[in-house]
Amino acid sequence: MASMLRNSMRCSPISPAWAVQCATRSLSTTAQLQVQVQTKSKKSLSRPGMKNIVLVEGVRTPFLLSGTTYSDMMPHDLARAALQGLLHKTALPKDAVDYIIYGTVIQEVKTSNIAREAALGAGFSDKIPSHTVTMACISSNQAMTTGVGLIAAGQCDTIVAGGVEFMSDVPIRHSRKMRKTMLSLNKAKTIGQRLSLIGSIRMAHLTPELPAVAEFSTAETMGHSADRLAAAFGVTRLEQDEFALRSHTLAKKAQDAGLLEDVISFKVPGRDIVSKDNGIRPSSMEQLAKLKAAFVKPHGTVTAANSSFLTDGASAVLIMSEEKALSMGYKPKAYLRDFVYVSQDPKDQLLLGPAYGTPKVLQRAGLTMNDIDVFEFHEAFAGQIMANLKAMDSDWFAQTYMGRTSKVGAPPMEKFNLWGGSLSLGHPFGATGCRLVTTVAHRLQREGGQYGLVAACAAGGQGHAMVIEAYPQ
Repeated sequence: MASMLRNSMRCSPISPAWAVQCATRSLSTTAQLQVQVQTKSKKSLSRPGMKNIVLVEGVRTPFLLSGTTYSDMMPHDLARAALQGLLHKTALPKDAVDYIIYGTVIQEVKTSNIAREAALGAGFSDKIPSHTVTMACISSNQAMTTGVGLIAAGQCDTIVAGGVEFMSDVPIRHSRKMRKTMLSLNKAKTIGQRLSLIGSIRMAHLTPELPAVAEFSTAETMGHSADRLAAAFGVTRLEQDEFALRSHTLAKKAQDAGLLEDVISFKVPGRDIVSKDNGIRPSSMEQLAKLKAAFVKPHGTVTAANSSFLTDGASAVLIMSEEKALSMGYKPKAYLRDFVYVSQDPKDQLLLGPAYGTPKVLQRAGLTMNDIDVFEFHEAFAGQIMANLKAMDSDWFAQTYMGRTSKVGAPPMEKFNLWGGSLSLGHPFGATGCRLVTTVAHRLQREGGQYGLVAACAAGGQGHAMVIEAYPQ
């Protein structure tokens, strides 16, 4: 596949020049876009006989570089903070929720059902069922859509969904041989048996096992896969660095302009109040060019600067049936409409979830790319984003790999991730999905658009896409 893609993508119409232009363009372009979208007349995606499901509110803790201010906490502490922030922002009665669902990737062994522990810690009624889901980087997407399904099925009216990831402290295990010895020690009945087991321990048994950083099915790290994907689609180092610079520049402007209104202030125990993401660091092309390849050495194009960084953070959203939301006096932010999950070959197409998910969800919703006013794609790596855009803009890819007659088209960059993305804001694996959905809702409100589209890739070659419709203002 790689050689075929390289040959077919070299002539892609996407030029690296767009990144510099978008990086230096003021966020006032959103005002121009608002004028454009307000002149459009689009029908709602509401369907007869189906419940309208709405996003009432979404919040998140500041996303921080792992090993910084949150380092002495536990993941359920962050999840609890997000839930408490949601309660404070909505004045939601703690017993008014029907179900709580949280997503996470690397689970703390002491709180395997982190949804339950965080909910109890946040003061929710102990009568509210809670469960935890995991689906790599789209775990909170799965939490939200599980809630949507419960509401659509008539099981619930009010759902709290969210996600959390805590990379400052991950579970590190003893080696398998050491674990077996320790378990046997617990069963030993005599001192002689115990001494024999202790005497069997060798230095090699003490080697710890870290959480996997590679795909189990392919033994390849995601960064290495991103580098290969970028090469297959002819994405240059320059293009990747330009996109990374764009992400950080737009995130800084959004942060300074107060647009990241989903971020809640959080008093870290024993430390200061945290109120901003701390990974936003606009640089220069000259500085980015100095960094060496991080995965495929020495000639790879993926670096630390054009990759998302290890992040601690949590998010939470309040999802309700429209009827219930209005009866409780809430003004929803957006409708949650069609969504899809996709899955591909984890070896050569690990990070192409958006390219596969976008046309499918548009088809389900009866929309085209031209109908979408706001795009928010998860930025795992700049090379991954660029590869997806080139795949979406390729008739050959659509015909060869998707069975489509023609390409879906790449999103216009003046509508794409205008407040930064995972490269700059941070990417707590289990929490990013809620950030994407909440950002789309807020951008639709500010820019006057009607439809937004969220898309994300995930480990295992999986992906997610969702259409979101602005709530009438």
